[in-house]
Amino acid sequence: MNKRKLGKESEEKAVRFLKKKGYRILANNFQNRIAEIDIIAQQGDIMCFIEVKARHTMKYGLPREAITPSKIRKIIKGAQSYINYKGIRNTQFRFDVIEIFLQDNRINHIEDAFSV
Repeated sequence: MNKRKLGKESEEKAVRFLKKKGYRILANNFQNRIAEIDIIAQQGDIMCFIEVKARHTMKYGLPREAITPSKIRKIIKGAQSYINYKGIRNTQFRFDVIEIFLQDNRINHIEDAFSV
């Protein structure tokens, strides 16, 4: 399976997982010239910007370890851009990571994985 297809399938799996937990999906693959955000979702009154990472094995470490400081900065800037674009005010937000372990079909949702 190529990297793009793996990413798409992993994001779809993450969306299904979030919906089962009661999240409302606002956007998938939000892109602008600054960044791409895999999933933007709402949990109650909190807006969540979610990065999805998947791994077949632990050979290269945990999925979350693939999120570099540079990637975090891009996600934060992308989130700020989304908030400004939509004219969102007075809303709490957080940055989550969803790890997908393909070998044993397991999902780990890390809320507040990083902050501004």
